[in-house]
Amino acid sequence: MTAEQRAPTPSPLGPVARYEQSIIDRVADFNDPHQEWRRLFSELLGTFFLVLAAAGGGMMGHAFPGVISHTATVTAPALTVMAIILFMGKISGAHLNPAVSIAFALRGDFPWHRVPGYIVVQLIGATLAALVLHAIVSVSASYGSNYPASGYSAGAAFWMELILTAGLASVILGTASGAQNVGIIGAFGVGAYIALAGLWGSPISGASMNPARTFGPDLASTTFTSYWVYIAGPLAGAVIAVGVAFVLRGRGGGRSGAAAAQGDMFTEVYESGRS
Repeated sequence: MTAEQRAPTPSPLGPVARYEQSIIDRVADFNDPHQEWRRLFSELLGTFFLVLAAAGGGMMGHAFPGVISHTATVTAPALTVMAIILFMGKISGAHLNPAVSIAFALRGDFPWHRVPGYIVVQLIGATLAALVLHAIVSVSASYGSNYPASGYSAGAAFWMELILTAGLASVILGTASGAQNVGIIGAFGVGAYIALAGLWGSPISGASMNPARTFGPDLASTTFTSYWVYIAGPLAGAVIAVGVAFVLRGRGGGRSGAAAAQGDMFTEVYESGRS
């Protein structure tokens, strides 16, 4: 064998093309089904922090009467969601809510086969948060859950949860279609809606808008009073929001919507490759 035959074959790609190909390969590695654990961990951690703030407000309010106001109780989870979207929205889409995962799937922005995994880790994250709060605050997790208000029926709470969740899912799907739920506008839009909905809607139903958020404290305290409200209401609201999105913007499944629902790692991988 001659020296020419032993020499390595030069790549047909130039340096720029090779760099771009390496970025594509890294994105493909992240999107590989074997890397799904990253997104699931993101959802578990994000839901944990959400419920830590949401359930923590009620539990801390019971432990320290007069210290935690109603305004603080409803704005704390809103600000937490805003931070989580900015923190890990590009990893998993920061659903943090089974109703949101289902809404994205119905919209065609999220694959159905990934929905069960998301829901399971969301429920686990919510339960872990309630258990941690109970261990630290020494107050029953039932004080951090959601129940129909005294004097109001479960049916009234159901309609409140349906309406509030329809608005929440509409905001999420709307920002996902353009501004994207992985960006600043989406984070502020979703966080602001949660705070405003909680300020006026929480006295009747607690403004859960999230089956996982209520499930965690209920499981930790083994108290599932009217829990059906916090499954049926948010899910029905999510379905309505998908219908509204179709009327306003047509079919889903576009690039921006999919990036918001599934996470958009391309920019982050690209920038890390340049550094």
